[in-house]
Amino acid sequence: MKLYSVGVRGGLKKINKADFQEDEVFLIDDSKTMYLWFGSNITKKRRDLSIDKTKLRNEKNENTVNIQIITQNKEYGAFIPIKEALKKGEIKKQNLTRRPELEIQFEETLELIEAGITPDLEGEITLAAHKLSKQNISYKNLCHLLAEIQLDLNKGPNKALKNEIQRKTQEIFESSSTYEEICWLIEQLKVIADKSTEES
Repeated sequence: MKLYSVGVRGGLKKINKADFQEDEVFLIDDSKTMYLWFGSNITKKRRDLSIDKTKLRNEKNENTVNIQIITQNKEYGAFIPIKEALKKGEIKKQNLTRRPELEIQFEETLELIEAGITPDLEGEITLAAHKLSKQNISYKNLCHLLAEIQLDLNKGPNKALKNEIQRKTQEIFESSSTYEEICWLIEQLKVIADKSTEES
């Protein structure tokens, strides 16, 4: 696995550890996947330039690989320990495996609304999930919120105990769910919870 710092013009500098600050961009190449990590303060121009440079680098490879975009505070649950290892300079040689990322189809839903089409249930969840994703809630707190909703639905009138919520939160945190997937699941379960309330 190779770790690079990505400069403001897209230039790469090989490094041994990353501090993952909000004004930095990193490329992690494990030969099967390229992971582009963006700090929260990175401009759209720099983001687009970094993506373009990474795509060009990928095209020059004998075998092109998948490029995964990672944004600060929206990392995959499984990426958290990887991030910590890279911060310590513990670059491991084994390949990292992650499944394709779910992306909230916000723009497509907006286009339908602008065309005069009333959003269906999926569209409503998409809009709510997008709104939630923009609140900059930490990944850990999102996992906690999802754990509470899941347990409330499962247990009905019986309130979940604090240690049950903590266990469920940790289980979600250690899963490979993306930030967007957690947002989607939260809003989807809110709809289910509202319907259950209406029917009772």
